[in-house]
Amino acid sequence: MFDKLEAVEGRFIEVEARLSDPSLAGNPGEFRKLSQEHAHLGEIVREYRKYKALKSDLASNKELLFDSDREISEMAKEEVKRLEPELETATQELQLLLLPKDPNDEKNILLEVRAGAGGDEAGLFAAEIFRMYERFAAKQRWTVELLSMSPNEAGGVKEIIAMVTGTRVYSRLKYEAGVHRVQRVPATETQGRVHTSTVTVAILPEAEDVDVTINPSELRIDVFRSGGAGGQGVNTTDSAVRITHIPSGLVVVCQDERSQLKNKAKAMKILKSRLLEQVQSKAAKEHSDLRKDMVGTGDRSERIRTYNFPQGRLSDHRIGLTIHQLPDFMEGKIEEVLDALQRHYQMEALKAEGFGVRE
Repeated sequence: MFDKLEAVEGRFIEVEARLSDPSLAGNPGEFRKLSQEHAHLGEIVREYRKYKALKSDLASNKELLFDSDREISEMAKEEVKRLEPELETATQELQLLLLPKDPNDEKNILLEVRAGAGGDEAGLFAAEIFRMYERFAAKQRWTVELLSMSPNEAGGVKEIIAMVTGTRVYSRLKYEAGVHRVQRVPATETQGRVHTSTVTVAILPEAEDVDVTINPSELRIDVFRSGGAGGQGVNTTDSAVRITHIPSGLVVVCQDERSQLKNKAKAMKILKSRLLEQVQSKAAKEHSDLRKDMVGTGDRSERIRTYNFPQGRLSDHRIGLTIHQLPDFMEGKIEEVLDALQRHYQMEALKAEGFGVRE
């Protein structure tokens, strides 16, 4: 690890010198590339220099433990006691910084929530899950833009898709993808029996123009009159848009806006992100349908998390975490679980990289 850190520090010094070269002013592309590299390496180098300073201080104080002056020896003992955990923390921070970066971590996301097994109750819970993410996003000062929604007759949703924009959105929410299982007594249940329903969540990194190239000749675009419950509050013109990407067979429909252009723009956003998902899954030699990997079939037996309302309990089955603040969680206070998931997968990544880590 430390040979790698020395190499990183050497490269940082080299990039810093290159950035101070006046001739670079005539090459804005190279300047931008080097600036980004400098910022990335700088985070690692700052932590490495902090680590080296701590290690030097610790070594000096360990030598003073045997000083003939008892007062100096006692002071050194206190410093060693303070510095050892700081050095351990700095070591772990360095290990995390050296982990391969997920190229999608800085991206915005498409949040897709769909009702799974459970009929109307699944649709009601899908709407509640979406509101939960909306409340969390508001606290993060992220922007949530509704792209598409298919309501059901019970006041829930069959499917809802939104763009979530902000700082490191994908990094924060990527572990939310999967089957979310709810256990509770539905409002329509007259016998007071607990029902089990599911909702599927997909978290897709937003595709940028540089990520996905779409040939217009490979698209079939159809416009039609949108429909809706009771015919109220929906378009009365042919402004709904269906885009079919012929090579992949992907189909996206948007009908929420009265403007055909706006519906087309939203549909293209969704299409690009879904195509990016396919490209990345192939590159990673994963399943050809990453969304299926994320959410499975929506069957009750598949789940990453269970929301048990009668007991006010939430359990994340991937990491064995249970909390008893379900009402708060549904209000968007999901940080505790997100933090625990992030720590778990970081530790798994450290083990995979061969770093010795403590549970």
